[in-house]
Amino acid sequence: MEENPSETKNGIWKLSVDGSSCLTGSGAGLVLTSPDGWTLEYALRFKFKATNNEAEWEALIAGLTIAKHLEVQRIEVSSDSQLVVGLANGEYEAREDLMMKYLSHFQGMKSAFEVLRIVKVPRAENVRADQLSKLATTEELEKSQTVLVDYLDRPTISQAEVMDIDVPQEPNWMTPFINWLRDGILPEDPVEARKLVYRANRFQFRDGILYKRSFPFLG
Repeated sequence: MEENPSETKNGIWKLSVDGSSCLTGSGAGLVLTSPDGWTLEYALRFKFKATNNEAEWEALIAGLTIAKHLEVQRIEVSSDSQLVVGLANGEYEAREDLMMKYLSHFQGMKSAFEVLRIVKVPRAENVRADQLSKLATTEELEKSQTVLVDYLDRPTISQAEVMDIDVPQEPNWMTPFINWLRDGILPEDPVEARKLVYRANRFQFRDGILYKRSFPFLG
């Protein structure tokens, strides 16, 4: 790649999110754009049942998780969910247990950002994220050649399971993750780089050990 997205982390990034729930499944659409126009688009399919509100929360958390791993410092999030935006901004009070858990998870993520704004936008201004979230619930998802696709095995608010992975001396499947998480080095191929950034959400490199989380994204 000609440029590393983390080089523009001090500007204002834009994140558009949307969740969708219907009879054929649930999913999320994410569009993350850097200050200079570097864009990531994802369709995220859930392997569990989710209401529209839960899908909206999952979309927001997934997008912020990606931004966090990109070391983004300043971000503005657009969502057409009145409830999620209202809860995130403290305008509404969470009354249901699940909404309280999602709100707590979101609040725990806020410290990773210097600036985090959540704004409500009309659905007409959230078209691409809406399209991606709907694509995630259809059979056409597997056939898509242009959209990066991943799967959410369980709700983000499920308890994490973490295991250590001994890092070998010889290069293997872990090497690209270590190069990115430890050194900020991405593959030259833009498609491979975007896939790596997304799937790196399942890993953390600390004290010479690669930690693998059992959620939220399948590798």
